[in-house]
Amino acid sequence: MNVDTNWYETFFHGVAVDLWRHALPPEHTNREADDIERVLAAPPGGELLDVPCGHGRLSAALAARGYRVTGVDLSAEALTHARAGASATEGAPDARLSFEHRDMRDLPWPNRFDGAFCFGNSFGYLDDDGNLAFLRSVAAALKPRARFVLETPMVLESLLTQLKDRPWFTAGDIHLLVNNSYDPARGRLDIEYTFVRNGTTEIRRSTHRAYTFRQLMELMDAAGFSIEPDHGWTRAIPALRLVGTRRIA
Repeated sequence: MNVDTNWYETFFHGVAVDLWRHALPPEHTNREADDIERVLAAPPGGELLDVPCGHGRLSAALAARGYRVTGVDLSAEALTHARAGASATEGAPDARLSFEHRDMRDLPWPNRFDGAFCFGNSFGYLDDDGNLAFLRSVAAALKPRARFVLETPMVLESLLTQLKDRPWFTAGDIHLLVNNSYDPARGRLDIEYTFVRNGTTEIRRSTHRAYTFRQLMELMDAAGFSIEPDHGWTRAIPALRLVGTRRIA
């Protein structure tokens, strides 16, 4: 499968953004917000970082609970929906929400946040150096001892037992066929997405770096995070969540 290295720069627009906006019901978002709030244990009204934030569903949910949230994403279209959704969300005034159009490695807020999270299918887009740079940027943006929770399906012990052969998904009026292909030589999962809406078919491709759990722990450690004594992870099929605490420099 031929996939551009920088596929993520042009992938998230149009039908792809629309599908992700309708993929998960509000109760799922609320459950995830419950988990994030519990794990991060940030002070009431504290500042949280959502990166990448996509269309801002979790940013808005946590702002509605009184946190000040900054969401970062490279997709201008996703951020347009995030800002519109924030304005329409009851209990989440614009003053508690800020959205920034940036690369996930570009986080120019040293020692600012009381917690950070990366949820969904948002980790592993980059190569090893890029993924490490992202984690280091998150660590630098956190206050010492603040927590970061990383949810990713790109953990081999989970990923290779969960892959399905050409599964179909439906969200709203969009149908999606996913063709997964894991390349062990590159350590990457290449995915071909076939979107079907109103009789129109569109194909897009992505590639994600997959790690063993041990490799991911080592990457987090190199970025400046300490993994909690129980290894800081919980299973959230088909993803895994890893919790790290920013070390004091």
